[in-house]
Amino acid sequence: MNMSRVAEQGLVLLGCGKMGSAMLAGWLDHGLPAASVWVIDPNPSEWLKAQGVNINTPLPEAPAVVLVAVKPQMMGEALPAIQALGGGSTMFISVAAGTSLATFETVLGQGTPIVRAMPNTPAAVRQGITALIGNTNISDEDMALAETLLSTIGETVLLQDEGQIDAVTGVSGSGPAYVFHLIETLAQAGEAHGLSPELAMKLAKSTVAGAGALAVAADEDPSQLRVNVTSPNGTTQAALEVLMHEDQGFPDLLHRAVGAAINRSKELSRE
Repeated sequence: MNMSRVAEQGLVLLGCGKMGSAMLAGWLDHGLPAASVWVIDPNPSEWLKAQGVNINTPLPEAPAVVLVAVKPQMMGEALPAIQALGGGSTMFISVAAGTSLATFETVLGQGTPIVRAMPNTPAAVRQGITALIGNTNISDEDMALAETLLSTIGETVLLQDEGQIDAVTGVSGSGPAYVFHLIETLAQAGEAHGLSPELAMKLAKSTVAGAGALAVAADEDPSQLRVNVTSPNGTTQAALEVLMHEDQGFPDLLHRAVGAAINRSKELSRE
């Protein structure tokens, strides 16, 4: 992992909550010197204070990267702190939902290299997936560096245009919550049929985690994996007849759920 450009010129992290902390931990573990990192955060955690990075101190004049990781509602308040770094060679990467490339260009200047990224919460255990899209000022070298920085918290994918961000939000950005709810309700169903709460939850968590790992590792696609575990007229088929019901099953439910998330993502980006 080539972090030499960042190590030499410095990296500014605006916001160090859960996502910022996960990324910072990944960078430090991959050899980025703590002295090369400047963090701006009004309430630095004890963990952050122990990392040896520069916290709320004067920033370098031309850092290689500014990574914006504040909550969307804090964006207006936070951006002026880094506005002076725009318009030059410093690359800005935003993992803040709902803030468009155009908004950043308005604040930072049209010539600023900007990447918009949509990670998800499994980044906390380095099992995330982050979708990236750059503006017209982003070079191939810039995008490779952005991918390198974000690969420390999981996989990365490149988007073809910014309009895909809303769909990514609906599938992978909000998606972990759908899976957590699946675990929650699967455990409740087990409990309703005589299992202890602890046993039902352990079975549900391990089943979802194991099935996800198998789906990633297997050569077959998930449809075939489903067929593989479904014996004719067996228990799994009985359950799938309910789950795959045309009007009341997963297909309709998830299409509507993802659609609702996408519509809300579009609304938020207009506010």
